[in-house]
Amino acid sequence: MSEGLRERKKRQTRQRISETAVGLFVERGFEQVTIAEVAAAAEVSVNTVYNYFEAKEDLVLPPEEASPRRLADIVRQRPPGESAAGAVLARLRAEIRARERTVGLSAGFGRVLEMMLAAPTLTARLEDLGRRMTDALAVVLAEETGAAEDDPLPRAVAWHIGCLHSLVYAEIGRRTAAGENPDTIAAAVLDLLDVVESLLGERVITYAVRKG
Repeated sequence: MSEGLRERKKRQTRQRISETAVGLFVERGFEQVTIAEVAAAAEVSVNTVYNYFEAKEDLVLPPEEASPRRLADIVRQRPPGESAAGAVLARLRAEIRARERTVGLSAGFGRVLEMMLAAPTLTARLEDLGRRMTDALAVVLAEETGAAEDDPLPRAVAWHIGCLHSLVYAEIGRRTAAGENPDTIAAAVLDLLDVVESLLGERVITYAVRKG
């Protein structure tokens, strides 16, 4: 179904607010910019900003992009014959090859990352997001494998997958902060994924293969 005029205007307004906010945060620092200043720069009311973004942190890390369901959703959507770890590895490789914003390989991300790392509330949000991703994935793995409630295996596998996911983002962040270009970073991180996959071990790699 095509996007209606009302929906398109709402999407454009939301995007304008977000881009305006991030620009101000990068220029002056996250904690130095108020919601009122974001609203004024985006030419909307403060109430309109809060209608689209419940918290100031959502302007940088919108829930639909920085979702605690990310890993769980990737695993739920995997095709028959693919394991949980295989699905996450495949998605990360695809996002890296496409230089997607999701993994921080879009142009200009370096300055955004610098701003985020300087803001305690944003770094805390990122740490909490990682924990919630792992928790949600463990629930999905337990459901799909029919594991007993006291079986530690789904949680252990989810931890391994969550760690590899976090490692990729940390490596991209480290190299971005060092001034490397997206193409160089992508090549290095793809090599890193190959190494990580070889270290995971067969039990993790073959866990929760989706049946046809």
